Amino acid sequence: MKKLKWVLGIVLIALVVVAYFNYPKLNLISGYASKNLASNVFIAHRNPVDVNLYDHDMSLINLAQSKVSQKDKSATASVYGLMQRKAVYKHGLGAVLTNDEYTQHNFFETPHRTIVTDTLPFPYGNNGVNDTILENVDYAKLEVALTNAFKNPEERTRTLLVVHKNQIIGERYIRGFSKDTPILGWSMTKSVLATLYGILEYQGKINVNTTAPVQEWQNDDRKNITINHLLRMQSGLAWDEDYFKISDVTRMLFLASDMTKAQKENKLVAQPTEIWNYSSGTTNLLSGILRGQFKSHQAYLDFPYAELIDKIGMHSMLLETDLEGNYVGSSYGWATTRDWAKFGLLYLNKGDWNGRRIFSESWVDYITTPTQGSNGTYGAHFWLNAEGKYADIPRDLFSVNGFQGQRVFIIPSKDLIVVRTGLEEQTDEQFNTLLSEILQSIN
Repeated sequence: MKKLKWVLGIVLIALVVVAYFNYPKLNLISGYASKNLASNVFIAHRNPVDVNLYDHDMSLINLAQSKVSQKDKSATASVYGLMQRKAVYKHGLGAVLTNDEYTQHNFFETPHRTIVTDTLPFPYGNNGVNDTILENVDYAKLEVALTNAFKNPEERTRTLLVVHKNQIIGERYIRGFSKDTPILGWSMTKSVLATLYGILEYQGKINVNTTAPVQEWQNDDRKNITINHLLRMQSGLAWDEDYFKISDVTRMLFLASDMTKAQKENKLVAQPTEIWNYSSGTTNLLSGILRGQFKSHQAYLDFPYAELIDKIGMHSMLLETDLEGNYVGSSYGWATTRDWAKFGLLYLNKGDWNGRRIFSESWVDYITTPTQGSNGTYGAHFWLNAEGKYADIPRDLFSVNGFQGQRVFIIPSKDLIVVRTGLEEQTDEQFNTLLSEILQSIN
């Protein structure tokens, strides 16, 4: 009995120490857990037990205890009963963390969707896939590449899709996932948000080289920041993109009602173009600027779906909003693996979608031009291989990247799209190996 009391005492002391040093983070931990659980259950229709067991199996997040309420479509989480947070779901808008200002979505508009049922196969429709065998593909080698991608459980790959010549040539999913499961793209959503600017520019409604229309900046040096600077992450504004502490990005995602303000309120630490600094706050600022281009909130909500998402048949895609109704362009876009591939194919085909032009060819040149200060790794809300980060892969590769190794790789010279989703970030070497093995199967 004394030994048991001693052990329990040690455990209690350990819990107190952990709570003491991490108490300021509890709001973020329970916020992440409740928001992620609500979105996965109500958007992706996943089993909450699996989400808690696998998705929340990461440092600190695994301290949270989370549960779902089907009654009010919500999820709550806390850390040993401390700092409970709640996320609520609304159809068409996704899940959002509540706070002291709001206990639910504070507006009624939801996006109007146009979902067309057709008889075309992927990619221009959703009626299955072509079963044509491409003569230049060694399917046995491709099968080995797919198998290798899932061989190491520590890499936590969930889905993998290979598209060549507009045709799916390889596809694989782990248990609990299928072609119909929406996947959170995290920062892949940034590239979707940027594409909306490409569409507006093609329509003659905006010029990315004009100064950003932010009223608060007009009386200081920030007035010289252009939309181009924001798209290239070279505005010179202060920003701390650290997900493992209380930082600009974690305060924005898990505490803010209006995520478009986080970057807007920061000061300059350098003049535009002097430094490159990756910033999720910048993308959400761009989302707020985008909202200002429309006469109504409804028009803003409808635009991404009417002019991009539903127009190319990405009907599984959902962009989540914050409590003020702004699209969280930095992080919260969901789509099936096949629909993420469609987004890549739109860029592979330089803005043309089965004869319908979505944005100009010059937009692809723009987003793939290396940004000063990024060492050739970043364009305009897209990642690049211009300096050979992936040593064995063509330099024309560009990609859509997200947290935990979400990727859409676009390789124009090989007419190739590779989509990988998972729960673990991969090194450049690991991605280089994956892509190399796939390319070796294509003559």
